[in-house]
Amino acid sequence: MLLYNIGIAVYDILIHLDAPFSRKPRKMMKGHWVVYELLRQQLEKEKRYIWFHAASLGEFEQGRPLMECIRARYPHYGILLTFFSPSGYEVRKNYRGADVICYLPFDKPRNVKKFLDIANPCMAFFIKYEFWKNYLDELHRRRIPLYSVSSIFRRGQIFFKWYGGTYRRVLSNFDHLFVQNELSKRYLAKLDVTRVTVVGDTRFDRVLQIRNESKELPLVAHFKQGSTVLVAGSSWQPDEDLFIDYFNSHPELKLIIAPHVIDENHLVEIIGKLRRPYVRYTRADERNIRRADCLIIDCFGLLSSIYRYGEIAYVGGGFGAGIHNTLEAAVYGIPVLFGLKYQKFMEAVQLIDAGGAFCIKDGDELKSLLDRLLTDSSFLLDAGQRAGNYVVSNSGATDKIMEMINF
Repeated sequence: MLLYNIGIAVYDILIHLDAPFSRKPRKMMKGHWVVYELLRQQLEKEKRYIWFHAASLGEFEQGRPLMECIRARYPHYGILLTFFSPSGYEVRKNYRGADVICYLPFDKPRNVKKFLDIANPCMAFFIKYEFWKNYLDELHRRRIPLYSVSSIFRRGQIFFKWYGGTYRRVLSNFDHLFVQNELSKRYLAKLDVTRVTVVGDTRFDRVLQIRNESKELPLVAHFKQGSTVLVAGSSWQPDEDLFIDYFNSHPELKLIIAPHVIDENHLVEIIGKLRRPYVRYTRADERNIRRADCLIIDCFGLLSSIYRYGEIAYVGGGFGAGIHNTLEAAVYGIPVLFGLKYQKFMEAVQLIDAGGAFCIKDGDELKSLLDRLLTDSSFLLDAGQRAGNYVVSNSGATDKIMEMINF
């Protein structure tokens, strides 16, 4: 416990030291400075609040279906949403599905008591990997119902190490853990943590919701014009080297690139590799987009809707830290391709097993696979159907959670 608190204090100091020189820590510090005053101003004293905590944007998207379901069925509750990372807070600070949105103060005992004294939630949901010991201990002491949502456990996590006793005890604070798979439940059973139910991943519910709410994009429709389109989402330079090389020599295929990093240097780098006509989305109109073979998405917020215009999806990151969101492509019933680093993502492994996704290790494998997808319509259709069916068959986690919680 002492070492944990020392670690949190050191992290706090490092963030403060880095804040003058780095934008992300600076934004975090500014958010932390106003948390308590923001809570005092925005929380309504007569209302009972349900607290959702997400580390960042990805975890928020996992918790979002549950938040919105609670809001629709029990509108008399308020929703308090907290983030740890600026990459979540800055994007969703104006999210209308919550009444109050703020950063979560660092997990120091004094911060924890002050935060909970002001917020006084009637129940709390921590999404996926969020296990802040002091918060969880204090919530348990105050007998505030506490749930873990879409959590997943693996052998290599600290809970299962010989030195992980302090962290193992944290798990007993949860009234219930709603985990993604049976393996997680078995690992927890070895620690005598038994208030566990396998419900799956709420992200499946979210991507189905996104698909149903996806935007019509007239410019993209003009670009497509009945052509076969490869949509490359969240791409990085190693990904782009592979699929742009293929695109340049295959005039029967059109390409949409939505790079993970959208800055001018990266866009210029992409353009320099293209040997066929292109247009940037922010500079496109009905005339020039019809003449383009490649559409570069140079703005945020469109990718989840753009996949609907593709016959094949390539999801980036597999030649770096790890692949990005495969489900938001698969939900449209199209085959999904990605690089080597996918093993930590259960949905990617299962998509491959289902026949709806394919891993490629180099340009030759990409060429072989794309050649087959573009010339064998039965193979293309079957792989796409398998991808879509995988998403639909794994949905429903939100309803399962709602059935087990007393509001």
